Amino acid sequence: MNTKTSLPVERIAQAIVVIRNQKVLLDEDLAALYGVETRRLNEQIRRNAERFPADFMFQLSGEEYAALMSQFATSKPGRGGRRKLPLAFTEHGAIMAATVLNSPQAVEVSIYVVRAFIRLREALGTNRELAAKLDALEQKTELLSLQHETFAGNTRAQLKQVFEALRQLMMPPASQTRRPIGFVTSQEKKGGGKHR
Repeated sequence: MNTKTSLPVERIAQAIVVIRNQKVLLDEDLAALYGVETRRLNEQIRRNAERFPADFMFQLSGEEYAALMSQFATSKPGRGGRRKLPLAFTEHGAIMAATVLNSPQAVEVSIYVVRAFIRLREALGTNRELAAKLDALEQKTELLSLQHETFAGNTRAQLKQVFEALRQLMMPPASQTRRPIGFVTSQEKKGGGKHR
């Protein structure tokens, strides 16, 4: 089997799902990758149960399996479906499965399985870095926006004061009665008459 062309890392990565916050391969997908029947893989796992602690492999609950199947919205080929709930293998469990199967294909493909998990981990790391950078940029933008609003508010208040001052300067002075130039007699003051 030419695994370089028939089992690209991307194809394996597509079979990896997240269950219980762990990236795992289901037993039927792992068995297909390793070139064995799911039944044979599970037999070897049961015979070597001590090699598969909970962080290497676990059995899906009915709810997890139902949710997973509804997520894919397709049924698996075969008659009558599964009799037992599938096993889920973490990266370490998938490698351990290759060792208990002890077939050349399983050993060869296990290298690609590890690479697929590594690629997903790197992608997740890149996404986390990008998310952190995006969060930092968003916070800076919000801070600048707040500073800009404060600056704009201060600037508006200052400009308003300038315009008010300019309007006051443009207004004529309060109506003051101007005293006529020259000598004004007391009669002219009382009568408001004009002098000649």
